[in-house]
Amino acid sequence: MNNSVDNTVLIIGLGMIGGSIARGLKKAQPERKILACDSSVSALTQAQADGIVSEHGDLATLCPLADIIILAVPPLSVADVLADVCAHMKPTAVITDAASVKSHIFRDEQRFTENDMANFVPAHPIAGSERSGYCAAVDDLFQGRNVILTPHSGNSAVTVGAVNLLWRELGANVLGMTSVRHDEVLAATSHLPHLLAYAIVDVLVRQEQSEDIFRYAAGGFADFSRLASSDAKMWSDVFVANSSAVEKVLDDYIQSLLEFREVIRERDRESLKESFQRAKQTRENFISQHFQPKKQVEMTSNQRIFTVQPGGSVTGSIRVAGDKSISHRSIILASIANGKTRVSGFLEGEDALNTVAAFREMGVTIVGPENGELTIYGVGKLGLQAPRKPLYMGNSGTAMRLLAGLLAAQSFDSVLTGDESLNLRPMNRIAEPLREMGAIIETGEGGTPPLAITGCGLNGISYVMPMASAQVKSCLLLAGLYAEGETRIFEPAPCRDHTERMLQGFGYAVDVDSAQSSSSLAGGGQLAASEIDVPADISSAAFFLVAAAITPGSDLILRHVGINPTRIGVINILRDMGANIEASNERLVGGEPVADLRVRYQALSGITIAEDQIPLAIDEFPVLFIAAACAEGETLLRGAEELRVKESDRIDAMAQGLEQLGVKFETFDDGIKIVGGRLGGGSVDSFGDHRIAMAFAVAGLRAESPITIANCANVATSFPNFVELASEVGMLVTESE
Repeated sequence: MNNSVDNTVLIIGLGMIGGSIARGLKKAQPERKILACDSSVSALTQAQADGIVSEHGDLATLCPLADIIILAVPPLSVADVLADVCAHMKPTAVITDAASVKSHIFRDEQRFTENDMANFVPAHPIAGSERSGYCAAVDDLFQGRNVILTPHSGNSAVTVGAVNLLWRELGANVLGMTSVRHDEVLAATSHLPHLLAYAIVDVLVRQEQSEDIFRYAAGGFADFSRLASSDAKMWSDVFVANSSAVEKVLDDYIQSLLEFREVIRERDRESLKESFQRAKQTRENFISQHFQPKKQVEMTSNQRIFTVQPGGSVTGSIRVAGDKSISHRSIILASIANGKTRVSGFLEGEDALNTVAAFREMGVTIVGPENGELTIYGVGKLGLQAPRKPLYMGNSGTAMRLLAGLLAAQSFDSVLTGDESLNLRPMNRIAEPLREMGAIIETGEGGTPPLAITGCGLNGISYVMPMASAQVKSCLLLAGLYAEGETRIFEPAPCRDHTERMLQGFGYAVDVDSAQSSSSLAGGGQLAASEIDVPADISSAAFFLVAAAITPGSDLILRHVGINPTRIGVINILRDMGANIEASNERLVGGEPVADLRVRYQALSGITIAEDQIPLAIDEFPVLFIAAACAEGETLLRGAEELRVKESDRIDAMAQGLEQLGVKFETFDDGIKIVGGRLGGGSVDSFGDHRIAMAFAVAGLRAESPITIANCANVATSFPNFVELASEVGMLVTESE
């Protein structure tokens, strides 16, 4: 269903929310026909006099006329009104709501047929005020505000897409959650604060000198108690409908109050100060992350410190974070596929979450992630919407380069930007071949981001990459999906083939010719939704592979690790150095090979790293440098100039850190020679590069004294629970500001 002027909208409930929806839709498309039902005759009359509502009347008369039906009624009324709507609507109509509680609706699911529920996509706009009624309605209430969709298993991607477009037309940012998670989050962030506002006003009213209390109340009380002016009937409905989730968070809050009471009774000033400071810092972090421009966050984003005590052990069985490369691709391809794609094992790091945010901004409904699981409601190859702001890729060169290929072929313009580190990285390597395809791309000075992309038609090309790069290859293959004719990419050495494998998993024909070292596809095809299980990231596993390989007495199992042949350079190199690594339980999951890896300590020897292994281990070299520093003899790496243009100059950054630890080395333009021996301690700088930070954390296992690593916040981009897992296996790593 197209969300256009031809779609007649029926709004049931013309209060502040329903009235604002009507006003916003009318402002967006003045010719659209809007119908309304409400118990308030005066609201209906006023809305028609304002030219907002074309017709009003009873539900039975108006439902058959509507293409989209919006239930703007209190939470406890939704199920009853939904039943009446289902009895009278046309079969093709789409239904949504605006209630702030969701789970209770599905407790009444047995009242409806599967077909009825398939048309109903629950939604909740996080917008409003203490005012109520149609007289409080405004046409920009949802502009820049979040709306949460909570699709259920019966919804199709097409139906969800129609509701997404409706809210997008009102200027909202559309997010996705499961109904249960939605109710838990709203209980804590919205329902509890309203309950507290009502309660504190009620408590003060019952004080003996309440008149004086209110007379001399300060502005802070007015600000806090503002929520107690909200509609009493609506909020009583909210608390009844969401009683279980509210009760749980209320119990936690009561326990916290009891603890505060005890601290106050004891006059424990330091405990109070510590609690208040923690809350203050948490709120400031929340404001800076969600309510300030990205640039303001970037300037302080690296201020995390790892402290590693010497020694420790490496034993146990763990599963590391999901593969970042595959996580990015799962979002990109599922978003332009037809149908619903379910993803498990997704990496919930900042980089991958920025990719999720980018596609949400382009009109894709994505539910989750929750515990590594997402559901993506694909909009098809031609269904992406023009972004309303620059798409922020954080620290991810993968995301920026892949999206550049996809966006170059769209019918709209876009801008890709990133953090300070990403905005210094070279992009001509993708911009130039894309321009050969007909793309219009402007870079910053020196070929760096931001990238300003003018959408246009593309033509397929045959392109020989000057150096092996999975990001360049994937960028051009994504552009080739839309191009006229065939796009064929030749690689000078093997590089990651995740894009080819995943495209095939989505039913898109890709020709991989190993004899010619090429990959090709023809434009014009479609992608069909799929199921994706993201393997554990071998780049993340690499830190623990090296940790176990260099630590006497170690015995570690890494579960469900992706062992794609184009990614196993780190295993091959460590084995060449003498590492004891065994693979078991090898299998294919969604086209990607995975295995459990067991690593036990065995003394390492220095080697000359084979040049054909470099593209297979390009992201793992920082921690391999640590292995080299712990090996007997010299390790030589040449032909790895790509390391100079990663998140940092990784050759120089590692060299500076190794120097601080007393390691002997010699650097080259394209590599490094490391002499194994003793590792001292000291302070090193990761230069905001997540892999540098984690590599030196591993070094602590063999260090003679503590290592302090500065600028570690970007570890969250690829491995958000690194410190927890490191501690679990026995490494002595702590994190602080």
